[in-house]
Amino acid sequence: MLKIFLFLLFMMPICFLKNNYWMIQNMFLFLMFFTFFFNFNLMMFNVEMIFAIDLLSFGLILLSIWICALMIMSSNSLYNLNLNYNYFLLNVVCLLLLLLLTFSSVNLFLFYVFFESSLIPTMFLIFGWGYQPERLQAGLYLLFYTLFASLPLLMVLFYIFDNFFTLNFIFFKEFSLNSFLFYFFLVFAFLVKMPMFMVHLWLPKAHVEAPVSGSMILAGVLLKLGGYGLIRVFSIILHLSVKLNIFWVILSLVGGFLVSLICLRQIDLKALVAYSSVAHMSLVIGGLMVLMSWGWGFSYTLMVAHGLCSSGLFFLVNLFYERLGSRSLLINKGMLSFMPSISMWWFLLCSSNMAAPPSINLLGEIGLLNSIIGWSKMLMILLVFISFFSAAYTLYLYSFSQHGKFNVSNYSFSFALNREYLVLFLHWFPINLLILKSDLMVFFL
Repeated sequence: MLKIFLFLLFMMPICFLKNNYWMIQNMFLFLMFFTFFFNFNLMMFNVEMIFAIDLLSFGLILLSIWICALMIMSSNSLYNLNLNYNYFLLNVVCLLLLLLLTFSSVNLFLFYVFFESSLIPTMFLIFGWGYQPERLQAGLYLLFYTLFASLPLLMVLFYIFDNFFTLNFIFFKEFSLNSFLFYFFLVFAFLVKMPMFMVHLWLPKAHVEAPVSGSMILAGVLLKLGGYGLIRVFSIILHLSVKLNIFWVILSLVGGFLVSLICLRQIDLKALVAYSSVAHMSLVIGGLMVLMSWGWGFSYTLMVAHGLCSSGLFFLVNLFYERLGSRSLLINKGMLSFMPSISMWWFLLCSSNMAAPPSINLLGEIGLLNSIIGWSKMLMILLVFISFFSAAYTLYLYSFSQHGKFNVSNYSFSFALNREYLVLFLHWFPINLLILKSDLMVFFL
């Protein structure tokens, strides 16, 4: 792991050299393949003193590097307009380094420190390169929602260390916490990050105000920190989880249904995709909370699938926003007439978003439906509604933006660049390629 961390550390000064924007992006892609080929060993658990990689963290590390490379690729307008792109590159490198440290920490306290630190570069992205003046409010929402939930978590960590003398994930199976308050604090911090319905308000705000790169990293990786954290800490609160998790399952599934309805009345493209993230994450929370191996394996699958798919949709929304200066569905209509090839990418990513084969979204959702229904048949009612409305709002998004009477003033915006096609391909291709190696997605169990 150290070679990867040093690689990123030494990239930081390079961000300030002239005309090196694409070099940083190429180095990210190099790092991706380097990490993949040098660490790829199915039974791996490269344990060192404070860092280790198992299959769960390995997949999320690869996802982080991939999304960060695509962030730089899709933020070309910052480079063309010279909007402090050096600081932007530095920000992305710092964010990636913190995410890699988070996913490879074995010590829960270090995980907590890096988990919270990843907020800072994200806030700088929103504050520095966001669109409207409301970005200050969005950044503060993001900060206070997360900190409000995670400070009690810090208290629990101190208690665990005081009593069990270790904060290492590997030893958590030996201990058990039996206090309801500790259970609540441990779980709640990660549920806010997911985000769960009722504590999700920071997410649409942050997405709508963030630049395209901020939205991509938020949807692609930062929401996965919550699921990853839950999988890591459940072993220490297993006895209580078996009794109390029903509350979270029902709350998240009812929330997923309600958020799907909220999606159907959005006219801001970005807000619609942001709310759809909350609906997908509600299924992931349900799958994690039933404490079955299927639920855990397939929730991880859906996290990876959602990271790529949602990030691609945000890029598509930004592609229209750069052309037309608006994200409103009332203006972005009839785009099939102007950009038929982009309409094909809309179709491909929307179909992945509503879990059409052969995407791994389908694999994840089928596994999660199985595990949740296997836990309680009554929940089938909620799952039917979530699945139906997931298809409904995705079709609403696609048909409203691509069909209809177009705006005549759009005539000058009828092309897309090769770079944009490449970014879309690199989002869509892994979602459909990974289905061929679907055993990896659930192998970490």
